[in-house]
Amino acid sequence: MLDATLKAQLKAYLEKVVQPIEIVASLDDSAKSVELRELLQEIDLLSERITLVERRDDAERKPSFSINRAGSDVGVRFAGIPMGHEFTSLVLALLQVGGHPVKLDQATIEQIRNLDGDYAFETYISLTCQNCPEVVQALNVMSIINPRIRAVIIDGGVFPAEVEARQIMAVPTIYLNGAVFGQGRSGVEEILAKLDSNAGARQAEQLSKKDVFDVLIVGGGPAGAAAAIYAARKGIRTGVLAERFGGQVLDTLAIENFVSVKETDGPHFAIALEQHVKSYEVDIMNMQRAAKLVPGKLIEITTANGAVLKAKSVVLATGARWREINVPGEQQYRNHGVAYCPHCDGPLFKGKRVAVIGGGNSGVEAAIDLAGLVKHVTLIEFGAELRADAVLQRKLHSLRNVTVITSAATTEIHGDGNKVNALSYKDRNGGANDELKRIELEGVFVQIGLVPNTEWLKGTLALSRHGEIEVDARGQTSIPGVFAAGDVTTVPYKQIVIAVGEGAKAALSAFDHLIRSDDDEVVEESAEKQAMTA
Repeated sequence: MLDATLKAQLKAYLEKVVQPIEIVASLDDSAKSVELRELLQEIDLLSERITLVERRDDAERKPSFSINRAGSDVGVRFAGIPMGHEFTSLVLALLQVGGHPVKLDQATIEQIRNLDGDYAFETYISLTCQNCPEVVQALNVMSIINPRIRAVIIDGGVFPAEVEARQIMAVPTIYLNGAVFGQGRSGVEEILAKLDSNAGARQAEQLSKKDVFDVLIVGGGPAGAAAAIYAARKGIRTGVLAERFGGQVLDTLAIENFVSVKETDGPHFAIALEQHVKSYEVDIMNMQRAAKLVPGKLIEITTANGAVLKAKSVVLATGARWREINVPGEQQYRNHGVAYCPHCDGPLFKGKRVAVIGGGNSGVEAAIDLAGLVKHVTLIEFGAELRADAVLQRKLHSLRNVTVITSAATTEIHGDGNKVNALSYKDRNGGANDELKRIELEGVFVQIGLVPNTEWLKGTLALSRHGEIEVDARGQTSIPGVFAAGDVTTVPYKQIVIAVGEGAKAALSAFDHLIRSDDDEVVEESAEKQAMTA
């Protein structure tokens, strides 16, 4: 099941295991059990510290297996076969259960260890979901640190009856003690914030005690990361306030146009960004959402949990999010048939009928991807023709299970109270065809572009009619000392490579602003640090 190269790599990783591991498999006679048995037997042969035990017991789910630390109650459980995006989760679970140190700071480890209560998590995932591994790995490491936290990872493709019974139409979906706990990407810090009700107040108090930053960057995507690197290299006090480090790029599957990187994906690119930033003296404050900006000689940024940070200059790089169609039924059936990530949620609609709204590159790519999974795709475009690249349109029109409808305005998404069952649209050609039409289906994927994350800035600085931050050629906003970069600005062409360049430019402009503000302390500190690294 594992090729020779992968076996060699895994064997090298397993040499880091320091405590005996017992893998307990619950199998039956199904083809999936045969496949899982083969995988576990191959892993068993790669390390003397691993023992495989097979049981034909009354386990709730088959095939499934647990990874346990011998002689303890430390362990995690997988229901299904963790390959694809989840193979890394499997490797990490083996290492961490086997005693390899977890990569969390001591304060976070203690916070997990001190949680009071018993927590049973069930997380439904798909192997094609790039957002799922973060949740899986977060819950696994939490259960290893605190045995009162139990986590089982369930591949929805292997257990479709459960998915249907619980009406799960988006992954990852997390259950806690039998009730829905959350959906979508989340890490240790976000999960902890939900479990520990006092975490927000403690974080706010700690953040408010921080010294004044020379440059405070709001946003941790490509633009924010580039700004942080360029600012830190100047030797000035640099901070990054990010709702989630990586930003929108975390939801991107394939990246094939970033110069010098032939091919990668969003999550890996985001990890590389964070590692690069962390190689400098940058204070990263993750899982923190900015709520207010107050101009002044010292600019203040207030966070959603009440913390107040002060800085001599600020770079706004809050990016953008998926644009919604804002029709009846969209919010009601969000994650119950209405989805925004075809790569993540597409496998849950296998054999079903879906619609993709949007005829740009994103919409056409989504329709092409979904056509290989679902029964039928209807692509709906508001304009008179598709806007996607010609090569994508040719591929789309070659698919037999795709219907394209142009000049159509989606008016409503219908459902039975639990999940989507239809979509209505208006034919915009006019005349006798100017009427509502209805399509019976089970899923709607919205792919109509992005909206800038600037609601919290309205009335504070100049925004375009589209809500983007207006900037000049230097990234300067309408407020002195406040700069902006990336998809949140009026700069055209929302591309990663452009965001990175704009982030670097904004940081250099912020540094120039500090120098021209006659801040001798900043100049001296920068010169001293650069001399030390020369």
